Amino acid sequence: MLKIVMYSSADKVAGQGVGSAYLELMKLLKERNSKTLELSVNSFKKADISHYHTIDFPFYLTTFFKKTGRKIGYVHFIPETLDGSIRLPKFAFHIFKKYVMHFYGKMDHLVVVNPEFKLKLIELGIPEEKITFIPNFISKENFFVETEEVIRKNRKQYGLSDEDFVVLGAGQVQKRKGIDDFFQLAVENPQIKFIWAGGFSFSLITDGYEKYKEMMANPPKNLIFTGIIDRSELQHLYNLADVFLLPSFSELMPMSILEAANTETPILLRDLELYEDIFFDGYAKAGGQKEMGDELLKMKANPEYLGELSEKSRSISLAYSEERLSQVWEDFYKEQSMK
Repeated sequence: MLKIVMYSSADKVAGQGVGSAYLELMKLLKERNSKTLELSVNSFKKADISHYHTIDFPFYLTTFFKKTGRKIGYVHFIPETLDGSIRLPKFAFHIFKKYVMHFYGKMDHLVVVNPEFKLKLIELGIPEEKITFIPNFISKENFFVETEEVIRKNRKQYGLSDEDFVVLGAGQVQKRKGIDDFFQLAVENPQIKFIWAGGFSFSLITDGYEKYKEMMANPPKNLIFTGIIDRSELQHLYNLADVFLLPSFSELMPMSILEAANTETPILLRDLELYEDIFFDGYAKAGGQKEMGDELLKMKANPEYLGELSEKSRSISLAYSEERLSQVWEDFYKEQSMK
């Protein structure tokens, strides 16, 4: 049995995808791989594999210990994706970016959740043979299709009628997530209801914090900001929405898209090249705010189109099944332990 130590503080900060990805992986391995993998968390005992989910400095110090075994780094971001996410003094930001790459350089192997990031890491000097792509996934136990009765009840709780056309966005409130476009879409389309599920996971160091705090405090009447909420409540929101819209400018493999896919909610994304390799044609796409608005109006006027997109969401859900990925992870750990 392989002994694996997971190093992570991802679940300590609410409302971020890294935490969701970590919790999903832990749940998967405990339920499906318990006979072959022995897991412990933030332990300093001897291991065959040390899997680093976050780059905390105390975790960095463990990379100098021989008993950590094979060191695996989980790449949820690279330096360029920090732009537009957090705000630090320029010199501190520069040092932090250097630290990120130094941390990755200490790893024996890296796992990326998006194939595009493999290319980015190679450009940053990481050898190709040290990088493996393994996608995120979402448990069907946590995100699934609800009954019409449950959906109707939850809509009522948010002050929504059965006839309202509802657009859901989710993620941290920050520029990189495209929150400005989402807000403006609500302003320009008062006949549509908008909900943004998420808040400030990194509080004052969020880039544009004061601006977005004011935006959340004074939304148009057809826009609801929920703040950071529990994943069980997010499950209800995906189901009550007619469309899930993620207008992000930069992503890896967003957990929110997989969550929406599991609930078979139609998905509209900004037209980014990185999505094409992982979600194929399972979503509608738009280049900018105007195109997003046009696409939403098309969806609102055409139930058949929405139905087609719902089926496409289902195809994404099927492509990232727990059964397949539990075997992928087990094979990966075994292969790494023999190096």
